[in-house]
Amino acid sequence: MKPPYCVGLTGGFGCGKSTVAELFSTLGAGIVDTDAISHALTAAGGAALPDLFAAFGDAYRQADGALDRRRMREKVFADAGARRALEAILHPRIRAQAARQIAMSNAPYVLLVVPLLIESGHYADLLDRILVVDCEPGQQLQRAMHRDGMSEAQARAVLAAQASRSARLALADDVIDNSGARGDLAEKVRQLHDRYLELAKKSC
Repeated sequence: MKPPYCVGLTGGFGCGKSTVAELFSTLGAGIVDTDAISHALTAAGGAALPDLFAAFGDAYRQADGALDRRRMREKVFADAGARRALEAILHPRIRAQAARQIAMSNAPYVLLVVPLLIESGHYADLLDRILVVDCEPGQQLQRAMHRDGMSEAQARAVLAAQASRSARLALADDVIDNSGARGDLAEKVRQLHDRYLELAKKSC
């Protein structure tokens, strides 16, 4: 059986990927969120925990048995080797689970939400199309600081670790400009939803 038509949804930190995914979901799109998969793998009892604690030690275990994600985030931003080790453990598991969820979806098409889609290079064979959510860098910075309570320096460090805006846009089949009001965003999503329904039907 042919897997559902799949659109990769990505965008820079603070551009509004989650908001866009929520709007698509209300219209009937299937959503597979790699962040949600990552959280499940590292929550108490998560499948990735034994390998993570073997690699990084029990200092990264919370009292409830879950991974201390904040401490791990601080570690990998300061240590490129640690980041590669973390990715080697998590990325294959996330991709495998994402592929399973896509295949099981009964939606007319699926949005695969991958914050680091451009950087990872792990999902190209699952995708029919790439949608990038974009906004001005200054807006990214302010939204990230407001949403996550980061300092400006922390937010800039996260942005610097991601692919450039130009690199994301160069690989995009579609772009949603999320610089304006939510009402404008909803209309842009509705137009793309109709387009994706047409493309999904043609791909059957």
